Amino acid sequence: MKSLGDMVAKPTTYDVVIVGGGPSGSACAYWLASAGWSVCLIEKKHFPREKTCGDGLTPRSVYQLAEMGLEGIVASNGHRYQGLRGFGFGAQLDMKWPEHPVFPNYGYTITRFNLDGLVAENAEKYGATVLNGVEAVDLLQPTPGRDKALVGAAGVVVKDKDTGATAEIRGRYLVVADGQNSRLGRELGVTRNRDWPLGMALRGYYTSDRHDEPWIDSHLDIRDTNGEVVPGYGWIFPLGDGRVNVGVGLLSTGGNWKGVNTTKLQEYFVAQTADAWGLNDETNCGPPTGGRLPMGLSIGPRVGRNTLTIGDATGMVNPFNGEGIAYGYESGRLAAAVLGEALLANDNDVLALYDERLDAAYGDYFRVGRAFVRMISEPKILQICVTSGMRIPPLMRELLKIMANLMNNADKGPAELGYRAMTRLASAIPEQAWQLVFNDKKELTA
Repeated sequence: MKSLGDMVAKPTTYDVVIVGGGPSGSACAYWLASAGWSVCLIEKKHFPREKTCGDGLTPRSVYQLAEMGLEGIVASNGHRYQGLRGFGFGAQLDMKWPEHPVFPNYGYTITRFNLDGLVAENAEKYGATVLNGVEAVDLLQPTPGRDKALVGAAGVVVKDKDTGATAEIRGRYLVVADGQNSRLGRELGVTRNRDWPLGMALRGYYTSDRHDEPWIDSHLDIRDTNGEVVPGYGWIFPLGDGRVNVGVGLLSTGGNWKGVNTTKLQEYFVAQTADAWGLNDETNCGPPTGGRLPMGLSIGPRVGRNTLTIGDATGMVNPFNGEGIAYGYESGRLAAAVLGEALLANDNDVLALYDERLDAAYGDYFRVGRAFVRMISEPKILQICVTSGMRIPPLMRELLKIMANLMNNADKGPAELGYRAMTRLASAIPEQAWQLVFNDKKELTA
């Protein structure tokens, strides 16, 4: 990986400049570089670096890593597991990942500390210039748009975090991949739709004798210190290296978790699972860290005159399950394909295809997901759904396919996917829950 000094000494204009070395940015850099385009990937921290995450890779993530030639190294550095073990309202159910014509029937757990650098290094191996410890502090020659928003830039001004040196990195196209709190995204006029679901997650690491179990655990009835069910979930993911990742996630559809102390919620969840997993002060590896999860393409606009936003910077988190890594890889790959077409045609208007393809791939599915989150954010509905579902294994396995976006659509296209998810979800939700939604409005809002 190059230093900023190398860039100052030999200024270059790249085909594409990518800000952010997480899943979406590194995947985008790989696909562009492997196709022969000149790419500069800018990451403000030094790899390896910590990143708040559940550290779980679903079959969708594994597929994308395999496509980039990385499954072997991920397998040797991570822990393979076979499915999800669900808990809720006194019931337990083990569910293997389903068989699928495209995606594998297994996943891996691996810390982002170990994972993200692998993908960035792979992009570098194929020709991308990767800058570590370098922060994009400003847009270069920004292009003004309407309402004081910016719609493009000639590149970015960067600063070396260690030396304070600055330089200009120029590119024909600029990709914003620096996360949900994107500084450059805000300058480009990107905002979050506050009417759409938002997640909040907190996780910590513990040592445990059960670190190499073949299941990831998901608890669907987490409670606050008063014993009240809150809209969210808890997880314990074995990492295979002597540790487990333990965390809680909250879902908000308009302030539903206002007043909920996430640190206390994490402590209470740990206390509930402590005996089973050996979680205590002695096995605690350090204080938990957290972050927000904008969901369901809730951040936009995604396309500017010569800019695209990808990954968490555009809200690419699955509302059904809080998964972001797979959708980071996928949006980075989609963006790379559109950028390649724009470069070949020498036509910025081609970038509009990015929005079209995102909507075709995820629009209907994410719309169903957002509606589902609103529904289960009501504790009474959540309890009915989980209590009924956990006692009907075929129903829960169907729901797992929907929530992990692992449905087998055969020859059907993206539009059919959304419709099929909606109809299958409607069939999976018990009648009592629908009665609460449509016939008991007063009780729900009391």
